[in-house]
Amino acid sequence: QVQLQESGPGLVKPSQTLSLTCTVSGDSGTTNYYYWSWIRQPPGRGLEWIGYIGYSGGTSHSPSLKSRISISRYTSKKQFTLQLSSVTPEDTAVYYCAGGNSSWSLDSWGQGTQVNVSS
Repeated sequence: QVQLQESGPGLVKPSQTLSLTCTVSGDSGTTNYYYWSWIRQPPGRGLEWIGYIGYSGGTSHSPSLKSRISISRYTSKKQFTLQLSSVTPEDTAVYYCAGGNSSWSLDSWGQGTQVNVSS
C-alpha cells in the first residue's frame, strides 16, 4: 500500500514562494510508473487540481496556475515537490499530494496540509 505525507510551512507571506514536499512510502514496485499530483482545496470551495509529474519526468499544470508552478521529483529520496510562486491570500488552502498509475488517476492521497498566505 502506498502512503504519502505532505510537509512544509503552514504560513507563507504574500509574494513569497510556497514550497511543499510529498514523501512516498510503500510498494516501490507498484509506484515505479506512477504519476504524482498536487491538489488543493481553498476554504469553502471544491478540490482544484494543480498539476502532476509523471514517471518519465514530464509535467502538466493547471492553465490558471501554470506560470507560477514548478513540480519536481527526487526519486532516490522518494519525494516530489511543489513550488508556487508569488502567492496571494487566494492561495490559502489545504494542499494534498496524490499518486496513481495514470495521469488521470489519484489512487493514493496524503492527509493534506493547511497553508495560509498572510502577512
